[in-house]
Amino acid sequence: MIKSFLMVGQSNMAGRGFIHEVPQIYNERIQMLRNGRWQMMTEPINYDRHVSGISLAGSFADAWSRQNQEDTIGLIPCAEGGSTLDEWAVDGVLFRHAVTEAKFAMESSELTGILWHQGESDSVNGNYKVYYNKLLLIIEAFRKELNAPDIPIIIGGLGEFLGKEGFGKSCTEYKFINEELQKFAFEQDNCFFVTASGLTSNPDGIHIDAISQRKFGLRYFEAFSNRQHVLKPLINEDELLNLNNARTHTKNEKIYIKSMEFALGKISYEEFVSQFMQTNND
Repeated sequence: MIKSFLMVGQSNMAGRGFIHEVPQIYNERIQMLRNGRWQMMTEPINYDRHVSGISLAGSFADAWSRQNQEDTIGLIPCAEGGSTLDEWAVDGVLFRHAVTEAKFAMESSELTGILWHQGESDSVNGNYKVYYNKLLLIIEAFRKELNAPDIPIIIGGLGEFLGKEGFGKSCTEYKFINEELQKFAFEQDNCFFVTASGLTSNPDGIHIDAISQRKFGLRYFEAFSNRQHVLKPLINEDELLNLNNARTHTKNEKIYIKSMEFALGKISYEEFVSQFMQTNND
């Protein structure tokens, strides 16, 4: 049975880390829901925009697969770049779409957790004053609609780089949103807060960069795995990331990678056939 996780929030959940900045993750036990089917994960996972990139979900899933050697993880991408908390209201399109996708995924998987990251778009105009109660309505509705009253909700904090430069300069109240996110996770059952402390951004000043997204995913998994808040960076983040980079691919993964390289015009048909045959004979 696939253990599935719903990805919801705005662009830093969808992922805007530059693809070329980190090694790609290919693992046949990490699936993503696309066009109604479970497919081997490739990044970007959450293709909400043509600029989508590395998100925290890849390294989260990779860490999950190392701890759960016999199972498969499924990612349900439903994050929407730039979305405000009001746009996630229970009668809105984003909420209804996420519920529909999750219910569809539940026909062939066990919904195991919800990954939430949102708040940059609400870091202005005093929105933090009503953030807690609005988020509570959304989380309670997710649990009710999905018949999952005790499902773990992992809630990431906003980056400390906000409010300084680029597009992030407008997020002047991000510290207050972080306080509300942390308070919410501390007070609500089976909700766990993950710090963004020390993470860095793309040059735009608002989107978490690729290497930091990888680290963020490890923190999300730490919170999920241990059912506890992660209030400071993990001391072994680089070591954990290197575990994935050093992993030997399976035969199916090697064939998948070569098929993709051929489809993208990176290798010729003759090279593909030769490498395919070599992989099959290994």
